[in-house]
Amino acid sequence: MAGLGVNIDHVATVRQARRTVEPDPIWAAVEAELAGADCITFHLRADRRHINDRDAMLLKQTVHGRLNMEMSMDEEIVKIAESLAPDQATLVPEKREEVTTEGGLDVVASAKRTAEVTERLRAVGTVVSAFIDPEKSQITAASDAGCQAIELHTGCYANAYLPPDGGKPSADEIARTLEELQTGLAAGLNAGLIVHGGHGLTYNNVAPVAEMEGFSEFNIGHSIIARAVFVGLRDAVAEMKLLIL
Repeated sequence: MAGLGVNIDHVATVRQARRTVEPDPIWAAVEAELAGADCITFHLRADRRHINDRDAMLLKQTVHGRLNMEMSMDEEIVKIAESLAPDQATLVPEKREEVTTEGGLDVVASAKRTAEVTERLRAVGTVVSAFIDPEKSQITAASDAGCQAIELHTGCYANAYLPPDGGKPSADEIARTLEELQTGLAAGLNAGLIVHGGHGLTYNNVAPVAEMEGFSEFNIGHSIIARAVFVGLRDAVAEMKLLIL
């Protein structure tokens, strides 16, 4: 049975829209855990566009379950992660101009740096995961770099539900991207890695992925926070948790 990691970044996004003190992502983490979240995920970006250093410190002090820090391999962020020592760190690509993370980390191209950062984070007791596309070469590279886990990028699958022309979703494209995820999942498990999934998963599309045996956890943020606007965060998290059981 897969666990649910709730990404609270977009609570901070709303706060930063007015550059005020609310809504507080720390309270969001509390509400998510009370609703059954197995993990709290946050992304401390180099530009601090949502989560900031204060948030990261307080999350470390207050989260009772697992704390997963999404992070680039920027040296400043790596040093913060070494000091914070979250339960898990997920290495992700990061571009200042992007709205959200676009695609997986190219571990093949950044093998040396990935191995260096992984070694440093493992030294402080943090489990290291790489957010990658479901490709055999990337999975092998993550394993070779010393990562204990991977998070398969589910964005291509999620985008299959949202054709750019606004038309009806393509059943063939959905099936193709699901098959890619299934293949990536099998490759990750065969490599002895813990396999997570995330990016773009919603209440409407998560079920087919959740039915695949072998995923340890799904990290979901935007859809849950969007739903919480109407039903409250506890109910939103509980609803998603039921869908991935």
